[in-house]
Formats: sequence, structure tokens, C-alpha cells
Amino acid sequence: MIIDNLPFLYFETQENGEIIQVNQLLRKSFSKEIIHQHMEEIFDEWLVRGDGKIIQSKIGTNSCVFFRISLEKNRVLYLGVFSNEFEQIFTEMSELKRVNRQLDAIIENSYDGIYITDRNGLTIKTNSAIERITNIPKEYYLNKKTEDLVKRGILENSVTHKVIEKRRTVSLVQLNYCGRETLLTGNPVFNEDGEIESVVTNIRDLSELNELQTALRKANELNKSYQKEINRLKGHPIHSDEQTIVQSQSMKLIYEAAARIVDTDATVLILGETGVGKDVLANYIYSRSERSQNGKFIKVNCSAIPPDLLESELFGYEAGAFTGANTKGKPGMFEMADKGVLFLDEIGELPLNLQVKLLRVIQEKEIMRIGGTTTKKVDVRLIAATNRNLKKMVEEGSFREDLFYRLNVVPISIPLLRERKEDILPLANQYLGKINRKYGTMKRFNSELKTFLYYYSWSGNIRELANLVERIILLNKEDLLGVEHLPAEYRNAPVEDLPAVEKIMTLKDATELTEERLLTLAAKKYKTTYEMADALKTSQPTIVRKLKKYRIKLTNEIRV
Repeated sequence: MIIDNLPFLYFETQENGEIIQVNQLLRKSFSKEIIHQHMEEIFDEWLVRGDGKIIQSKIGTNSCVFFRISLEKNRVLYLGVFSNEFEQIFTEMSELKRVNRQLDAIIENSYDGIYITDRNGLTIKTNSAIERITNIPKEYYLNKKTEDLVKRGILENSVTHKVIEKRRTVSLVQLNYCGRETLLTGNPVFNEDGEIESVVTNIRDLSELNELQTALRKANELNKSYQKEINRLKGHPIHSDEQTIVQSQSMKLIYEAAARIVDTDATVLILGETGVGKDVLANYIYSRSERSQNGKFIKVNCSAIPPDLLESELFGYEAGAFTGANTKGKPGMFEMADKGVLFLDEIGELPLNLQVKLLRVIQEKEIMRIGGTTTKKVDVRLIAATNRNLKKMVEEGSFREDLFYRLNVVPISIPLLRERKEDILPLANQYLGKINRKYGTMKRFNSELKTFLYYYSWSGNIRELANLVERIILLNKEDLLGVEHLPAEYRNAPVEDLPAVEKIMTLKDATELTEERLLTLAAKKYKTTYEMADALKTSQPTIVRKLKKYRIKLTNEIRV
């Protein structure tokens, strides 16, 4: 028969699948007669692909592919070949379909709008998110060029054309058809020859993000106001930061009182010796008040400016007010501090004639420049500070009594540094860190120097402490600083003569100070950590750990 000469697998069936004719090549593949058998019963695998015209099958372990052809009289012809390559192709096609389904799901479920064009700008795919962003059905975009969408006003600019032109990712922000602000980011897709075959554009609705950011900002502002009110009601504000060190009970009470009046307009009078931190407290009040958001913190040292210039500095002057005056005039410190805080340091040095003008500003909330004819309203909170006894000055007639009571609304007296020893070592460590960062050094204090700092009288208060720390850091090359590195005038109070502990010292500070000092003495006396452990009645690993903690080295450098 002619069909036996065909190099293909050949068989015919009835419409119901019954085999009625088969060629020799296919017959030899079976060990039994297959005529009048149902085709799906004799093949070990029979998988219909696509529209039913291609069948993937198996005879034993041999893979084959058949093509289905309909004939007359309800007959069906199948032509096939043996091939394992087709099985691999079908597997790859199945995987490709699976990947395509995943990609379609990713594109469709993306919250951002996505549309894909070919190299000519013709839209070939988009997702449903674009409908939400533009209020235009996604089907409208399909098979339309981006340049036509621009002409119709759907798009303001075509990011696709810019991507094709520049051959790289392009982003632009524009208003869409609905007037919503959108961010468009186009990315080129290159083929194997390095040519752009398509452009994928991501559309993000910035209006929603802007609304969320606005809502978040308002929520944060509200949260801050609630937190501030909670702290105020609790009476436990945060005391310490990079500029403020508050450890002693007396200073905690002072800063708690200051925190309660930060958002009032009451005049504050800060009293205390030079160097105790009056300007730090004034800045603390300003920085935590609402005025820090609206105005500046202006500091004036009344003792540092000559009396004949102080008036013009405080109140300003008009053009031509006096010889040498600026031709445009000059605003004074009160005007510069409008909506903010004016800090008058050394208020006790203010001349009597200016005390009168200051009193008027406090009462009337207005100033008049030198040479001016009109007044100007100012909204300034006043904080004054002095190291003098203003009450005594009032009695002597060198300070106006009415001004004193105007300033003395909220008096705060800062104690001497030697009266609040808990603050000394934290302050010393703060200045040590600042100066190390400033000069790129790695200096540190040993226990004897810490003890000296703790018990020294500090007649110059914090300013003297900061000066001494910087001085010994700069003048000594050793990294570990001790009492021997102090200037000569400070060595009159030997560490050995100082008491070991005081009641006002915290238990933690006293423990660490004593522990470090004992380890330092033992490190000088003994040669090994084992000898030190035996003398101090503890374990050798504990000694090693403590030496590392306090950075103490054995004098004879014998380590076991």
C-alpha cells in the first residue's frame, strides 16, 4: 500500500476514535494488532494540545507528535513522527505560558499604572490601575500611539518618545487628563541586537502620596503637641541632651520649672555666678517653646557693649539719626527678636537711662528707633540674667525698682557647680568628647583625675571646667590623662588627701570611682593579673575584664 511507503506514522480513525487503517511504520511500534482499537487505549500517553490539531503522545518510552486532519465521511487522519525534541518544546511552552500568566497577574495587580508600547509608541498592553489614575478605560489605550494620546490631551508629554530618543530610563512629572499630579517612569527593553523593542512605563499617582504625606505631617505635629502636653502634665520633661547636662536633683528641679513655663510669655530672671550655665538655661527655654518655630534667639551681653552704643544696638536707629549712621537705618535687637526671645545677659550692667526705655518696651510691647518719630509693635519674650544682687542694687539706687519687679516675674537661681557635684563628671565627659572630636584626639581621664575633678571647688564653675579640660588635652601628648598632667596651680589639692566618698555622690558613681582607683593602685603594685586577683580577693578573668573596661595597663607590662 502507498501509506506503507510513507516515512511518517500514519493512521485513520472513525469520528469516535476507532482505528480503521494504519501504516507499516506505526504497526511495527506495537506488539499487538491495533485495528478496531480505540486510539487513546493503545497509546501510553495521549495529550491534546492547543485547538486539538496537535497531539503529544507516547508509545512505550518513545515520544511522538501527531497532527490531526479531518477527512470526509466522518474520518480523521493522523500523521506523526517520533521525536523527543517535541516533548522538550511542549515542556518549554507550558513553562512559558505559566510565566506569562504570572507576569500578567503582576502587571494587572500593580497599584501603579503600567502601559507597554512597541518601538513605534503603539500601546500593546496596560493594566486596570490606569483606569483609577486617569478615569479612562484601559481598553481605550490599546493599539493607540502615544503621540495620538498627546494630541487628544490624554497625556501632556510622551515619556515613551523620550526613552526611545535617549535610549535610557526617563522620568517626568505631569498633570494627567484628570488634573492629578503623576510621576511617569519609562524603561527601555532591548533585544539581542541592542535595539529597543518595547518601552515599559510606570505611572504613579503623586496626588495620593502628597495627601498621605500631608496627613502624616499633621499627625506627627499633633503627636508632638500631645507629647509636649503629657510631659508638661507629668512634670517630667527630658532634661539632658547634647547641650544640656542635668544629673543633680537641684538642676532637675530647675529644668522642670523651666519646662513648665516655656510656652508662656512671662519674663524670666536667671540668677547665678559667672559660668554656671545661665545662657544654656535660656537657650533651653527658647528651643522647647513655640517661639523657636517663629522667631530667633537673640543674645545681648549688656556688659560687652559700650553704653553709648548699647541703645542703638537694642532699639535700632533711623537713617541719618547720628554721624556715621547707616544711610538705610538699622533694626535693633528687639526687632530682630520679634516673635522670638531676647536674652539680656548681665542685665545689672544696663545704664539707668536705658532701664527706663526697657521698662517701657516691657509695658507697652513697642519700641521707637533712635531718630524715629513713630513706634513699632514687637512681640518679644524677655529673658534676663545677672551675677549681681539686683535687690541690693535697687537699695543703692543703681537699678530701678519698677524694672526689677517687671523682670523678676519668674526668678530662677542656678547653684554653683561645687554645690551640684553629680553634674561635674558628666560635664567633664561631655567636654572631653567634644574636644576629642574637634582635634581628632582620643584622650581619656584616669580614676585619680576624675576624683580630682569631682572634689575640686571650681570657683569659675562650668566655664573653668571646660577651660581646664581643653587645656590639659592640648598641652599633653599622652592619651591617658592623670593628676600629673594638671597645670601647676591645680596641683595644690592632692588626690590622696581628698575624701573617698560623700553622701551626695550616687552609689553607682562612688562604686565605679572606687573600683577604678583600686585597680589603678593594684596595677602599679603587682606584676600579673593573678597577683592582683589574689590581693583583691576576686577571679583573674574579672580582673582582666575590669582592666579592659577602665583601660588600665599593668605598670611592668607583664600579662599572664
